[in-house]
Amino acid sequence: MDKTAEVIIIGGGVIGTSIAYHLAKMGCKNIVILEKEYIGFGSTGKCAGGIRQQFSTEINIKLSMESRRFFEHFEEEIGYPIDFYQNGYLILANTEEEMKIFQQNLALQDKLGLKVYLLSPQDVKKIIPQLNTEDILGATYCPTDGFADPSSVVQGFASSCRKMGAKIYEKTEAVGIEFKGEKIKKIVTNKGKFETAVLVNAAGPYAGIIGKMIGLDIPIRPSRRHIFVTEPLDKIRKNSPMIIDFHSGFWFRREGPSLIFGMRNPNEKEGFDTSIDWDFLTEVVAEVACHRLPLIADTGIMNAWAGLHADTPDCQAILGEVSGMEGVYLACGFSGHGFMHSPAVGKIIAELIFGEKPFLDISSLSPDRFSRFSFQSQEEKIFI
Repeated sequence: MDKTAEVIIIGGGVIGTSIAYHLAKMGCKNIVILEKEYIGFGSTGKCAGGIRQQFSTEINIKLSMESRRFFEHFEEEIGYPIDFYQNGYLILANTEEEMKIFQQNLALQDKLGLKVYLLSPQDVKKIIPQLNTEDILGATYCPTDGFADPSSVVQGFASSCRKMGAKIYEKTEAVGIEFKGEKIKKIVTNKGKFETAVLVNAAGPYAGIIGKMIGLDIPIRPSRRHIFVTEPLDKIRKNSPMIIDFHSGFWFRREGPSLIFGMRNPNEKEGFDTSIDWDFLTEVVAEVACHRLPLIADTGIMNAWAGLHADTPDCQAILGEVSGMEGVYLACGFSGHGFMHSPAVGKIIAELIFGEKPFLDISSLSPDRFSRFSFQSQEEKIFI
């Protein structure tokens, strides 16, 4: 006999589990998460855990601010510690054009009630004396930005929604979707069929594959991102902010006794490869990293891993019900922002499923917008 559910969520990462938590909290009693591996296995478990509010669009700033408030009370709300540290984000500008962008962003952030400060190169040097600031014109700093442990967050959401009755099926891969008219009928998996009237596609970089099962061409480009881990060092203070070099995309922060760091590869091909490209480290990242943080040159690399971003043409998430497909919702395409926006997104999708008006206007993130876009170069900037 087929299993039945009020809502089926494909994807057991931080987005899928947050949606399940918020649905259960609103009273939904029969929720199923289908995860082809195990909870947090995909992009969630391999991300840097950053929680940034310094964006250039109103919707992303609001999503971040709401999510940051949730993270601040996560342990109290969910009953699960997540190692949330609000050490701030320090974002560096190298050119006059970048400084102009920073000032425009500051005006919008201030209008929305977010406190971000414009710093001089001298201010930056005081915060991180080890930085090379010779070519820095300024920086922005938001003290309420921070980071948390992604595995703890996703396990916290999963544990809480389970306690409220949600069922999580791991090692259960969706391989087909059956319709009756315009309404979804059954999800076909490697472990049998699940019947539902509501489907949420929260499959991260694999959301495009799920979309094709129902005839949707979701413009998601899966691409690899690396994180490198140094040997233990004590030259960077433990409560230092996360540093992002806006010009190159190089970033780093403390992680326990070590530093973790990475940057975008503008030549990264689309695909699902998560092997480590050590040539990218030695031929590209090393030069940028040693320029901005010279002590890296004398620091050993202890570990590395790679995960996948789910990039969209405009680097914005895809949120909402699909036109002409009753009961089909998309929560994907976060372009690297899924973890930091997961609490707010979970609440929004739950509200939509319950037929309520979302607490934020997400019309700019509608699935219907993509006829107007084509993919940008992967040198797109982080502030979108």
